[in-house]
Amino acid sequence: MAEKKAKPNFKSAWQEARSLVWQRRWRLLVGLGLIAVTRLAGLVVPASSKFLIDEVIGKQRSELLLPLAIAAGVAAVVQATANFSLAQLLSVAAQRAIADMRKSVQQHVLRLPVDYFDSTKSGVLISRIMTDAEGIRNLVGTGLVQLVGGLITAGISLTVLFYLNWKMTTLTLALLLVFGGMMAMAFRKLRPIFRERGELNAQVTGRLGESLGGVRVVKAYTAERREDLTFAKGAHSLFRNVAKTITASSAVSAGASLLFGFIGVVMMWMGGNAILSGTMTLGDLVSYIFFTGMVAMPMVQISNIGTQITEAFAGLDRIHELRQMATESDRDEQLEPLGEIRGDIVFDDVTFEYNEGQPVLKGISFTAKAGTTTALVGSSGSGKSTTIGLVMAFHQPKEGRILIDGKDLAETRLHDYRSCLGIVLQDNFLFDGTVAENIAYGNPYAERSAVEEAGAIAHVSDFVEDFPDGYDTVVGERGVKVSGGQRQRIAIARAILANPRILILDEATSSLDSESEAKIQDGLSRLRQGRTTFVIAHRLSTIRSADQILVMEEGEIVERGSHSELLALDGRYKELHDRQYEWEKNRFINPGEELTESDSDEAAAG
Repeated sequence: MAEKKAKPNFKSAWQEARSLVWQRRWRLLVGLGLIAVTRLAGLVVPASSKFLIDEVIGKQRSELLLPLAIAAGVAAVVQATANFSLAQLLSVAAQRAIADMRKSVQQHVLRLPVDYFDSTKSGVLISRIMTDAEGIRNLVGTGLVQLVGGLITAGISLTVLFYLNWKMTTLTLALLLVFGGMMAMAFRKLRPIFRERGELNAQVTGRLGESLGGVRVVKAYTAERREDLTFAKGAHSLFRNVAKTITASSAVSAGASLLFGFIGVVMMWMGGNAILSGTMTLGDLVSYIFFTGMVAMPMVQISNIGTQITEAFAGLDRIHELRQMATESDRDEQLEPLGEIRGDIVFDDVTFEYNEGQPVLKGISFTAKAGTTTALVGSSGSGKSTTIGLVMAFHQPKEGRILIDGKDLAETRLHDYRSCLGIVLQDNFLFDGTVAENIAYGNPYAERSAVEEAGAIAHVSDFVEDFPDGYDTVVGERGVKVSGGQRQRIAIARAILANPRILILDEATSSLDSESEAKIQDGLSRLRQGRTTFVIAHRLSTIRSADQILVMEEGEIVERGSHSELLALDGRYKELHDRQYEWEKNRFINPGEELTESDSDEAAAG
């Protein structure tokens, strides 16, 4: 989990925070008004204490007792009402802001290039979307308003203190400024720790998601102990991070307690002398103590709220970093709409590499005319799937061009182009919904009859009829409640219903037995009619009808032609064909015979 730690950029976090606050400025202004009312109402009791002691008790002026009691009661009602209104106004606004932020970040993440997802764990992205947004409630909720309210209270109380005894207040203020300096130093130390916590939490969440999602692999290889250790290591790193923040926060609290103790000593010594000398009354001293608390309490609140806002800024920094990444939608906005396409695809001297200096494709060129089928075969790692990834515009060539109807794909809106694609991949992904919902994923507005018709063509109806809920059967997360072959047929039905101009079949029948494969070959043939189709096939016998077959080895096209033409060449394709034919024949004659690793690579060419 060791990753290079990014330095927190609080300038960018402030940009995000300023935008959030400005969007909700009117609610926050009303909130500030309410907090001012609560703080002013809170000053009534401390101010009344002087009159209660000096006038009512000291001078026996009993007529003042009722007005003072009424004033204190009214102040309490006003304070309670304002606090309730404040919570209702800003807490709801904060939760709405969190929801809006999550939606905004999710929309941005889904539109990032595929390359980003290849290098980033899904758990990390989930943490960015769900956890980092949570902290903003302290900016647009009651946190920021309480921070401002605390400053207002401290300012008013400090003015009163200077009026009562400026010498004692000067010394008290000096001690409070020391406390403020301590808090500033603590926040500076805490900011990077909070940022690191978010990153650690994302990493731990990501790994946990992987281990739970791949629990069958974990159990099959008895790797529970290894996953325990990996998670424990991440959890311990997170614990150490939290322990640092607890230590720092505890140090601030301990310093505050010590400081307030010194302030108490100052008030006891100087206040006592002031009363004895007649420069202060007993009521003045009691009021002074109350108002000192009114200064000190906001300082403690500012400490707590400041920590929360620091954590919010760390999350906003990570969100800003994510939002700065260019999306495919940003790219599309600069390009003209694609319009209706025929489906002519040309690879013009295309080179591609995942890692610098390690080309996966080396200057390949071919033409796939509209309505034709192009099959890709070759050994594992020869570049077939990478070629398909380029056809789907998941990657961009390092050199060369890919043309769609004569137009460079690099200058085409990806949304428009991909809306014409239909895919059946080797590892088909199903969502945790019903069979019907998964079939309709590529065409969500399709009629139920169209969904079932596509299911019939792909022979989904053969097994769905055995389910109690039929097409309304829930398939579970990643389709765990149906078999691999059933997932494959649902994916084929999904492609049929999408009615694409360009069809991608990457090992489309790899999870089917011979009987099931035979059932849907007719459906696939009907699906391919009139569409530009690219096929990666496990069994060479399934691509005999392809218009052209490209034989790939080490990122290059070594042979091309139809099935019969390639057999006549007596080259690499014939070698792959004959080896697979011999293996299948031996397997039929000797069903228990094992296939060697080298034979498996050759027989599974493609």
